[in-house]
This record gives sequence, C-alpha cells and structure tokens, in this order.
Amino acid sequence: MTELRSDRIKKGYERAPNRSLLRALGVTDREMAQPFIGIANAYNTIVPGHMHLRQLSERVREGIAAAGGVPFEFGVIGICDGIAMGHEGMRYSLPSRENIADSIELMVQAHRFDGLVCVGTCDKIVPGMLMAAVRTNVPTVVVTGGPMLPGNIEGKDLSLTDVFEGVGKVAAGTMSDESLKELECCAMPGCGSCQGLYTANTMACMTETLGMSLPGCATIPAVDAAKLRIARETGEAAVAAVKQNITPRSIVTKKSLENAIRMDMALGGSTNTVLHLMAVATEAEVPLTLEDFNRIAEEIPHICYMQPSGPYSMQALNRAGGIPAVMKRLEKYLDDLPTVSGKTIHQIADAAVIRNEEVIKRLDAPVNAAGGLKILFGSLAPDGAVVKCAAVPKEIWKHTGPARVFDGEEPAMAAILSRQVKEGDVVIIRNEGPRGAPGMPEMLAATSALVGVGYKDVVLITDGRFSGGTRGPCIGHVAPEAAVGGPIALVHDGDKIAVDLFEKKIDLLVDAQTLAARKASWKPVTKPLSGVLARYARTVEQANLGAVQR
Repeated sequence: MTELRSDRIKKGYERAPNRSLLRALGVTDREMAQPFIGIANAYNTIVPGHMHLRQLSERVREGIAAAGGVPFEFGVIGICDGIAMGHEGMRYSLPSRENIADSIELMVQAHRFDGLVCVGTCDKIVPGMLMAAVRTNVPTVVVTGGPMLPGNIEGKDLSLTDVFEGVGKVAAGTMSDESLKELECCAMPGCGSCQGLYTANTMACMTETLGMSLPGCATIPAVDAAKLRIARETGEAAVAAVKQNITPRSIVTKKSLENAIRMDMALGGSTNTVLHLMAVATEAEVPLTLEDFNRIAEEIPHICYMQPSGPYSMQALNRAGGIPAVMKRLEKYLDDLPTVSGKTIHQIADAAVIRNEEVIKRLDAPVNAAGGLKILFGSLAPDGAVVKCAAVPKEIWKHTGPARVFDGEEPAMAAILSRQVKEGDVVIIRNEGPRGAPGMPEMLAATSALVGVGYKDVVLITDGRFSGGTRGPCIGHVAPEAAVGGPIALVHDGDKIAVDLFEKKIDLLVDAQTLAARKASWKPVTKPLSGVLARYARTVEQANLGAVQR
C-alpha cells in the first residue's frame, strides 16, 4: 500500500484546512497516515432487522481500529417492507434502493474513503449497498445483520407469513380474531430480518456467495454472539482489503454473479433477487440477462426446502452449516473465485461441514430436480416474468383460466377477501410496475390472502412484484408493464390466460387483430405524482433490466 485515496484530503501543506476539520473529530497524527474506512450503517428503530445494527457497527469500528484503520460512521436509510406492505407506503420501498446506493456513493466519493464496510439488513438495503460498492469500487466488505429467531406457538415455528396468511383465514372464517391476535404477538420475537428465506435473507446469502461478506455471515442469527465476532472480523477484513487493493469489481464478476444465481436456485430464494442481481450487474457493468437465470436453473437442483415454501427457517440452515455447507454441496457447480475473506469459494467449501442432510439435501435426492426460480416468456410477457416455482404446487404448474383484471392491488385484495374471485381464475393486478405504481410494490398481502382464504386453483399475475414471503402460483415482474403499453395493459375480464411452468411460458390467448384494436384505443393510467415518486417514474427502467434508474 503506497498511496491512499484519503491522501487527497489529508496530505500536503495545502490540505491543512481539511486536516484541521479532521482533528476536530479527534483524529491523531498517527491516524492521519492510516487508511480511512467508511462505515455505512443502516441502524434505525423502526425496522426490526436494523435495531441491533448500532451494536454491530461498534464491533466493526473496533475491528477497523485494531487492524490499523480509522473508522468513520455515517447513516443510511432503511424501509421495513413488512410495515410498508399493503398501502401507499409500499411504493417507496424499491426507490429507496437507489437512494441508498446514491447516498453511500456521495459519502464515499466526497470524503475519499479508502475502504468501506456496509452494515445492513433487509430487502432494499443490502442490494443498494452492493450497488454502491461496485459503483464506487473502493475495497468493501458487507456484514449483514442476520435473521430473527422463529416465533413459536405450541411447538410450531412461526414467521411473518403466518400472520399475513392469518388475515385470509379470518376473512374465510377459519380463524378467530383472538387467535390472530395471539399469532400476531408470538410470530416476531425480536431483532433481525424475517425468519424465512425472504428477500432480506436471500440477499444476505447472495452477498456471501458473491464473496462480498465473510464465510457464515448470512445465516448467523441477529442475537447470536457469533454475529458480534464476525462484525469485528469484517472491520479487520476491510483494512486488509484496502492494503491488498481487493476491489468490489474484482469480486463481483459475471462468474461470481452466476455463482450467486446457482446458490439462489439451490435455496429456492425470493423472486426479488432477480431484480437486485440484475441491478448489481448493471452497476458493475457486467452483462447479465434473464436467460442466464433460466439456463442456470436447469443445471442446479433445489436442495434446501426453506420457509415460506418449506419447513426450514434460517436458524435451521445456520445449524446445518450455513452457506459454506451449501457451497460444499454445490462445489462442483461453483467457479472457484476470490472473496473478501482472502479465501476462495472452494477453500470455504472444503472447510465446511454439512451437519443436517434433511436441511441441505443430497444432490441425488433434491427437493426439486431444477432450481427454485423460473423466468417465463410469452405473449403476455415478451420481456419476461418471474415465478418462485419452488413454492408452487406441481398440480398448478400448467393452468389456463379466465382473467379477472384489477387496476391496482387494493381492489384485488377486496375481491379476494370477499371471495368474489372464483377457483380457476387468473387474477391480473396491473399498473403496479416500476413506472405505473410507481415503485413496483410487493403484493404479500394479496398473495397471503389467497392462501389464507383457501384458494387452491387461482393464479396471480402482476407487473408489480412479490415479497420473498410469497408462496403459491404467483407470477410477477411482467415486462413490459402496463404503464408503458405492455400486453398486460390490454387484458380484458374473461380473456384466457395460459401459464406453463414446465415450458416456461405465459400467454394471453387473444388474437392479434383484437389486441391491435385494443392497443389503438389504449391510454395509460395517469396518477398525480410529486417528489421522489415523480422523479422515479420518469427515470426507472423496466423490471427485466433490474428496475434501475437512468
């Protein structure tokens, strides 16, 4: 290490005013010569996954100082998707990802940090941090805050999805208000990201597999002392990364993104990872397409039956050996690439132990022969749509039914809870895409209501997106979206929709002449917008491109 980026703000007589301000912070002469490491901390007291991050960040600071760096902490916003779910607040969640990436870039570039540690959890925060890391390309290590412990009633592990589905059960008359209240009070016992393989935990697993966090980080529970230890080690690793010039773009490559997709398929992770990995690839200037997801899905078996589609929580996966153990199982499929730990992917895999073969199944006895996600193409979604096939019963992988069209989530939710939707219907929720909503809100309330009410043969399709907590035949990210005149904008009630997950197809069975006539008379739905959402709607790309802003 010869020259530091931070020398631009602290070296030479002309930087005396800059140094004077640094001395006001308590920086000593010795520290002036050391690497300056920024800590982007998403701590707040509104998100359960974030309320313990201040303690983790303290340990990161200790690790940086012990390794010979100077830590400087700054704040990053964070939105809880669960609290924002089911109302206007959900439209602000995905745009927050861009805000997070921008704010970290601003702090890193303005203060010429030599390195960065990102301390975060939850759905948009970790992706935004990864986007900032590859955008600024200063040596970066991520420490994810860890999952919440499962709730429990009468020996049954609980997660947030149980509560959402409880709402549908109350509407169907199969659960009392009192039982729902009991469930509500028991499901979420403390700090950490929601317990199953929802988006937050899936992205933590992707971050570890990419090589951007230390081995084991993704699955260690938020309340475990091991999380404090790995936070300290992360601070130390960040200083080492600066000294060795290990940059994010040397870690996040086409091959490492493909490794992450392989892990995603093996775990059966959230559909949102498609959006986020595409966005990270865009920021890293790596060519990644939806076809890459389908190609890899055919190669990788689904071997971990995780909540919400299966019985196992993140705690169970951690006890089974965590992501290193899954890497061990997948080792022959994974490229041997460097990580911020200094170890390669294969070295991490070789050192791992698989402690439970029920949680991490053998390759010759998988949950499903192919990966947990599929990208569908067809006349309803020419540019693609995403489904978590791992969470869809095989008997409904192939379905043709009449469309029930709703311009927005709220009327669809009302129809589901009042049982106006009939078995066999294909529920279309449109104008909820990146531009049309705007913000591409998640539909966990609607998807959970379908399960809770008891529908068995209803498919839901949207140009919006789904929480990682979604299960059942729910297809999102339809592109092009309704707001830009995609075919989903032209669907009428009663039109036949054909879905075939086996063949990865999704078609609107209406003749071209009829669609052309509808297109000629179509007008986009306009909404009064201001502030963040107005700017976002003007600049956001379609879902198949990661819904990044341009």
